[in-house]
Amino acid sequence: MLLKTSVIALTLTAQSALAEGELNIFTWGNYTSPELIEKFESTYDVKVTLTEYDSNDAALAKVKAGGHGFDIVVPTHSFVPVFISEGLLLETRPDQMENFSNVDPRWVDVDWDPGRHYTVPYQWGTTGVLVHTGTYDGDINTSAIFLDPPEELKGQINVVPEMQDVMNLAIFYYGGEMCTDDLTLLKKVRDGMLEAKKDWIGIDYPAFEKFINEDILGSVFWNGASMRIRADNANFAYGYPKEGYPVWQDTIAVLKDARNPENAKLFQNFVMDPENAALISNFGRYANGTIGSEPFMDPDLIGAPELVIPEGLEDAGHFTELCAPETQELYTRIWTEIQK
Repeated sequence: MLLKTSVIALTLTAQSALAEGELNIFTWGNYTSPELIEKFESTYDVKVTLTEYDSNDAALAKVKAGGHGFDIVVPTHSFVPVFISEGLLLETRPDQMENFSNVDPRWVDVDWDPGRHYTVPYQWGTTGVLVHTGTYDGDINTSAIFLDPPEELKGQINVVPEMQDVMNLAIFYYGGEMCTDDLTLLKKVRDGMLEAKKDWIGIDYPAFEKFINEDILGSVFWNGASMRIRADNANFAYGYPKEGYPVWQDTIAVLKDARNPENAKLFQNFVMDPENAALISNFGRYANGTIGSEPFMDPDLIGAPELVIPEGLEDAGHFTELCAPETQELYTRIWTEIQK
């Protein structure tokens, strides 16, 4: 009995030591549930610090530069193979964690992280257009909203600074396929965006208040963020471009040079708990990848137009992929020119 008690005490001591200290998360802006963080901090006695970015490219560049002090990064699925091939991620084996059994089977063995040795699902969604339907009452299920703007919206359109999403929307609009290297088509994409840019107010990740206050009336935007805006201004609606739109999943990964890797692993396991996954969705307004989270989710998420793709537009969604380096370089050159 004394030996058994000693073993239990030793185990508890080890767990306590594991769950003390800090956790530094590098993630998207305005994307993390405060309630989730507070729950994790109180459960494990870990102080969490969030540092935000506005694009996958910016996150990758910062991590590659080193000396960042981050433990966790939240890349979109298509960037995960780059992080892995560059040796930037720790192989944490989420597939062997306690809560992995809660992961939806569709997200268990994925192309970007076979068998889930590095990442866990966070949120997933689509990239489309957000439109003030009190100003414009035409078809919103089209990328013409930002590429051939209607008169009502000209000068009040924003485009988010996420190259992959914007380039894909533009390529689909001009009749191309994801990762095309057709120079004739890419010239149409570049010229079309340069012309459309004259009617944009900016290429930015704006505060939600700019939409709510109707300073911006149209934008390339994400479905969950669009739902959060609609909650405060019912004149906004989210459109799924019929020409084609990206589908994506953001993931939680631990960095190879993490200073607090054990706490980072705890967080990976933590978000795969159904109640905690629901906290993620309740804040971000996106779907998560965890079975059993629905009973804990806000009722207005179930059946929301931003989360339910309209009939007939399902096949227009394309799961994003990172293109071959030479093709990606072409896109980067176009995107750099657009941003000037």
